[in-house]
Amino acid sequence: MGNFYQRVYLAVKKIPRGKVATYGQIAALIGSPRSARMVGWALHAMDGGKLEHIPWQRVINREGRISTTCLDHPPEEQAMLLEQEGINITKRDSAYWIDLDRFLWQPK
Repeated sequence: MGNFYQRVYLAVKKIPRGKVATYGQIAALIGSPRSARMVGWALHAMDGGKLEHIPWQRVINREGRISTTCLDHPPEEQAMLLEQEGINITKRDSAYWIDLDRFLWQPK
């Protein structure tokens, strides 16, 4: 079923509005449980057209922190997009945090 990046994009499209998933969770869902970092690379590699159709902002690190270092889509942008979906963001220690107990997607 497609290459790794395509499988990442298909999995990320399934994350519902108002929920987040972790890089590791996406990696496990596509059958590559030790590839969390590659999930991040796949999301970073998306071109502008895909950004509109794939909710990249819904993927965060396993601690519940927005961990992007992309200059084109900085943490502030990701936090703003998540807040627009109704996800509460807490800023502490110069980082943006999401309560995983409340907002983590649990696929069936």
